[in-house]
Amino acid sequence: MLEKIQNLIDEVKALHAKNAEEAESLRIKYLSKKGSISALFDDFKQVQPELKREVGKKLNELKTLATDRINELKESFAQQQNASTGVDLSLPGTSYVCGGRHPLSIVKNDIIEIFSRLGFTVAEGPEVEDDWHVFTALNFPLEHPARDMQDTFFINTNPDLLLRTHTSSVQVRMMEKQRPPIRAVFPGRVFRNEAISARAHCIFHQVEGLYIAKNVSFADLKQTLSYFAKEMFGADTQIRLRPSYFPFTEPSAEMDVSCSLCGGKGCGVCKGTGWLEILGCGMVDPAVLEANGIDSKEYSGFAFGMGVERIAMLRYQVKDIRLFFENDVRFLQQFKSAY
Repeated sequence: MLEKIQNLIDEVKALHAKNAEEAESLRIKYLSKKGSISALFDDFKQVQPELKREVGKKLNELKTLATDRINELKESFAQQQNASTGVDLSLPGTSYVCGGRHPLSIVKNDIIEIFSRLGFTVAEGPEVEDDWHVFTALNFPLEHPARDMQDTFFINTNPDLLLRTHTSSVQVRMMEKQRPPIRAVFPGRVFRNEAISARAHCIFHQVEGLYIAKNVSFADLKQTLSYFAKEMFGADTQIRLRPSYFPFTEPSAEMDVSCSLCGGKGCGVCKGTGWLEILGCGMVDPAVLEANGIDSKEYSGFAFGMGVERIAMLRYQVKDIRLFFENDVRFLQQFKSAY
């Protein structure tokens, strides 16, 4: 037994191979389950007890020697391959930095998530709309400035088609197809013919909301918006409703929130007022309900709409709306951990 082991030790010391395939063949010949060394371990059971210590030590020496020698051969061929291909496989892999959501997507999703807690579903509609869904069904008079070319992008081939100026058109589509109760928010991109500046853009995003049911009151609207403001800007946020006018709501209001930077004391962001305007709202005009086949004597409702860019600028203190559309990686990387 000792003689066989010594012969194999001499063989292993003299092992050589021409390529990686031959090195693998040597591993199989000596170290596999049916290899020469494994066979000796099987024969070890028959060794006399007084010789087991000596024989066992030699067997372990043989196995270690064979493993090291074959690994050495394999490593030499791997290095040759790396040198020929110019690739060092021992180097650590290249790490790739994961991207993040766009800040407008982050804010839009947060708005939707807040209203979903109140039972609002999400609905979307086409960006190219007709006059009925954008204006007429929403009680816009024929002489309203929004119908003029200087305020709205119309499609030249069909003057009845235009790029929607608000996502209220999706509200109309929902009222046409669904009977009350209706409770949904409508996120989407809208277009208006405005000069691009630090505070305005011809493309921006809105999230509008609509709730129609029996006995809906202005108090319900105020409570809903108060909950939203506290969830979006903080538990200490206060709201203020100011009378306003929209063709599709009556009464109508603009909503301000207390400035979170100065605590309502007045600063440069809120222009010393302590308040920041974030959305418009009101009770759905009965004429709008009737135009969409809903009995205004039986049902009432409220609607609201906010600009996603406006909310994002307030949340992240972005002073130029154009940054959201320039795809500057240096700007976008700041929001990677914000979702």
